[in-house]
Amino acid sequence: MISPEILRRYPFFGGLSLEQITTLAWHAEEIEAEADTTFFREGDTLTHFYLVTEGTVEITVPFTAPNQVHDVANQLTGQVTTAEASLSIVGIGDIFGWSGLIPPYKATATATMLTPGRVVAINTEALREEFTTDWQFGYQLMEKAAQVISQRLRDLRVQSLAQLIP
Repeated sequence: MISPEILRRYPFFGGLSLEQITTLAWHAEEIEAEADTTFFREGDTLTHFYLVTEGTVEITVPFTAPNQVHDVANQLTGQVTTAEASLSIVGIGDIFGWSGLIPPYKATATATMLTPGRVVAINTEALREEFTTDWQFGYQLMEKAAQVISQRLRDLRVQSLAQLIP
């Protein structure tokens, strides 16, 4: 458990009651992480979502490396050369790992600490249990997660369009 005051500082948790923030804090732990610490990889089952309290985290996805020849056998077995594409950099006050709240609870990207820092890891399995008795809390947190997803999709669209315009 962490102090609820840590969470109350950040806009993502705005509008939640003290009781709801205390519930989040009860299911949270603070983690100190070195640069290059990977929290999860695309496809992992997530049991936490994270709040950055110090440092920055890069969100990436793998893609087939350009200019590489891959024969059919390697393509079928998934043995292809990949590279990582940066989708976004999240910093203090941002959340990541929202897939831990939304079925099927699989990471849609990889999250790696770029700089030394700290994150708060909130146990989503325990939260989902809380949501069964306090559905309003669940609705509010899902709505906040949806806002983060929407913003990240907008950012990705702008970033993609910037690559197309000469």
